[in-house]
Amino acid sequence: MTVKTNVVTGDRLTLRPWRVEDAPAALEVYGRAEVTRWLSPEMDQVPDAKAMKLLLQQWIAESARLAAPAGRWAVERTADGQVIGGALLLPLPPGQEDLEVGCQLRPDVWGHGYATETIHALAAWAFSHDVYEVFAVVRPGNTRASSAVRNNGMHWVGETGKYFGLDLQVFRLRVADLDAAAPTSAGPPGRD
Repeated sequence: MTVKTNVVTGDRLTLRPWRVEDAPAALEVYGRAEVTRWLSPEMDQVPDAKAMKLLLQQWIAESARLAAPAGRWAVERTADGQVIGGALLLPLPPGQEDLEVGCQLRPDVWGHGYATETIHALAAWAFSHDVYEVFAVVRPGNTRASSAVRNNGMHWVGETGKYFGLDLQVFRLRVADLDAAAPTSAGPPGRD
């Protein structure tokens, strides 16, 4: 992992701040029902480019207000500069004292280990800022997300119903559990 300001790079990916001009690429992620069905009820499928642009403006403003390491990033494939998804490291409600790590990718790039690499990079970024644990909150049945967090050494710690009234699986990663050698190259389909 390499870090410049709030740009985080892995072996194949660059996590960089969102830009308004990313709206068409972001819509390829957040405009897809197969992606948004796993997100919180606060995040509906984005209907069009205008709505995506507005949402990106909100995310950019939100990230500017958050203290590092928290924020939202565009996930860009380094080899070709394509935005293939989004990532987040945000305070969890209700107490805002814990950080949630997560990412969403275009369906056509699923299964190549990008989610695993993204989560690893964000966890390492958080840990470089004196954060000692991060959490992932996953809807039951989202096997891709569960796989990606487990690939990074995250441990299932239980279920909760305190977020949006949903039953969710909670995974935790502590500094000592982050495997610095987490695989980042393409793996078998279904890996993340």
